[in-house]
Amino acid sequence: MESLVREGMVGTVGAPREPTSAERWALRVVQVGAVLVVLAAVTDRAFELDRFFIPKEAVLHLTALFAGLLAAGGFRRVELTRVDLCLAGYLLLSLASALVAQEGELAWRALAVSVSGVAVFWTARTLRSAGLGRPLMRLLALAIMVGAVTSLLQAYGITSDFFSINRAPGGTLGNRNSIAHMAAFGLPVVLLVALRAWRSAGYVLGAAGTMIIIVSLILTRSRAGWLAFAAVIAVMLAAMLLSRPLRRHGRTWGRLVGIVLLIGAGVAIAVLVPNSLRWRSDNPYLESVTGIANFQEGSGRGRLVQYRQSLRMAIDHPIFGIGPGNWPEVYPDYAAPNDPSMSPSRPGETANPWPSSDWVAVVAERGFPAAALFAAALLGTGVLALRRLIRARDPDEGLLAAGLLATVVATLVAGAFDAVLLLAHPTLLVWAAIGAMWPARVAPKDSPWPDSDSAPGPEPADAPRKRLQSVILVAVALAAGAGAARSIAQLSTMTIVGTLQPAQLLEEPIYAAHHVYGYEITLE
Repeated sequence: MESLVREGMVGTVGAPREPTSAERWALRVVQVGAVLVVLAAVTDRAFELDRFFIPKEAVLHLTALFAGLLAAGGFRRVELTRVDLCLAGYLLLSLASALVAQEGELAWRALAVSVSGVAVFWTARTLRSAGLGRPLMRLLALAIMVGAVTSLLQAYGITSDFFSINRAPGGTLGNRNSIAHMAAFGLPVVLLVALRAWRSAGYVLGAAGTMIIIVSLILTRSRAGWLAFAAVIAVMLAAMLLSRPLRRHGRTWGRLVGIVLLIGAGVAIAVLVPNSLRWRSDNPYLESVTGIANFQEGSGRGRLVQYRQSLRMAIDHPIFGIGPGNWPEVYPDYAAPNDPSMSPSRPGETANPWPSSDWVAVVAERGFPAAALFAAALLGTGVLALRRLIRARDPDEGLLAAGLLATVVATLVAGAFDAVLLLAHPTLLVWAAIGAMWPARVAPKDSPWPDSDSAPGPEPADAPRKRLQSVILVAVALAAGAGAARSIAQLSTMTIVGTLQPAQLLEEPIYAAHHVYGYEITLE
């Protein structure tokens, strides 16, 4: 009961319920998964991208599998919304797209990330409904801060086989852009942990974490991350003015002023303190700021070319797209002359295995109907958060609504210019955060449950419909388990190949196993 009182649920949405033992274990699984998905990597540099992405995919899928199965019983107490229906439709259309994809291995890999993301979201919704949202938010904030710390360690001269040299300061995420995206969409989570802290020590730790994240974000020089950060700040400040309880809550304003001062200190540290990063420009951070809106040259122009050619791809395959994850297989056929998205060293291949936008990827790979459902799910979440923000009955409810809205906006902005929800670690962190901040709502009078987030007492007459929700989560979790099996097999293949000598790699069994999992070995 104490956890529910602290969660702000008692007295606002009807009779609360105590979390079950299974839900507490599900919480632990998601908490551990959030930290591991940030840290997971292998050291074999022969697989420079996959040595980061595949371990993180395995963590995502395993988290979705075990947490989803543990939370399935409680999921029947969650009131489904149009957002859930849109996500279910999106997964079904993505499945249909994968069935007609040109390259099946790539399709199933990309589809598994989407499936596991929805499983994590529904699990986090269940935990939130059981009053476990606050401890989940704390561990998500910790995971985000840990990722930022690994980036700073690399930026200030610490070397490790778990860091990528070519994409510094990416830390254990392997890419500076990934650090920037995580800092932007993770900032609302860390801010909320600081602003909602019960004790001063919790506030100080959260505020210090905010400064760490800001320093790492600036050092990445990621313009997509910076734009998403600006959007988060704008949303949070607007939320403080729109919500009457927040507008009148002196403690929240006082804490926010302290955090703003620390953000200023973080900016000064990032710009003035010498680091080990070697940028080609004499004024790298000023150059990045002035080039944010530059689409006439450089990466900005390259994105416009890529978006235009990818749209042609989508128009040619409007219903189911070309298949999840199949963009790098098909794009060379649509590439423009001297297309910046093509690799200069590998003729006929793209420079990156994904497009520079989540939304371009969804439209081109899964078709316009799936893209419409996915957009409706995220926009619907944002609208729900905005409504709850305006109607908030206390500061805590207002902060949760503001954090949810800021997280959605940051994900939309960063995903417009880079790959975010195409990758495993943002998928786990974003969907877990959205679920943990999901507003508790009062159900309609004719609802089978007394309120949307708890179901004390005997089961209603149409309980079979509610039990079907549990079956759906079990099915999605098991599908995530299939993705986990695939990722673990890939990790095993990477480990085997990493121990072999070049002559052994020419043997047919090894080549066959390597070929199945989409790797290409270059012998020198």
